[in-house]
Amino acid sequence: MSPSHNTIVYIISAPSGSGKSTLVNKLLAVVPDLDFSISYTTRAQRGLEKNGKEYHFILRSEFEQMIAADEFLEYARVFTSDGDYYGTAKRYLREAQEKSHDLLLDIDVQGAKQIKQKLPSAVSIFVLPPDRRTLELRLRSRGEDSDAVIQRRLDAAKREIENYDRYDYILINDRLEESCEKLCSIVLAERHRSPGGPPSEDFRKYFSVADSCRLNIAREKVQPILASFGVLAPSARS
Repeated sequence: MSPSHNTIVYIISAPSGSGKSTLVNKLLAVVPDLDFSISYTTRAQRGLEKNGKEYHFILRSEFEQMIAADEFLEYARVFTSDGDYYGTAKRYLREAQEKSHDLLLDIDVQGAKQIKQKLPSAVSIFVLPPDRRTLELRLRSRGEDSDAVIQRRLDAAKREIENYDRYDYILINDRLEESCEKLCSIVLAERHRSPGGPPSEDFRKYFSVADSCRLNIAREKVQPILASFGVLAPSARS
């Protein structure tokens, strides 16, 4: 990328078990000059997770020191006021800007809201499972959580999905390869948007695929998914 490149911040959010991590890994393997922000958390490591890969695992006292030092772009406590902290460090954005790279943030709806307030030009993408039953099957197939934890994740998924209409793009992850193509197209199309004219022929296909995922286009496809979680469409909410 040229030195004059303006760093684009991409936000990707999804309920746990939606396949977001797989999509992100495939995106990072295909799209060049795209950095990934590894979140900080106070929760314990799970399974084969490694510090500095899935998350930076730190003590609550360390996290609160970082808050006091204003080192986060966003942070939140998850599930309850006594829950674990998660946050995105500002240094990742600085480093991406220094390299003329773009930056991908894998964050929840609370963090996404904070980022959009601070960086209104950030591009937000929400990944949805095909329906509630599929999400439950995916969570159970991981074999990591008790029934109580799975139910808590499903309840959290419903709360997160209620916020889908705050995002620029909606990606329904029902077929992995197709979903990967759509995610890559969104990123590449946003990179090559020209305020002064139409996209170049080389990138026209990316624009077509990306535009099919725009919120106003995807709303109709989202309705059955919302219904499976017992979520009312925005126009039907009181």
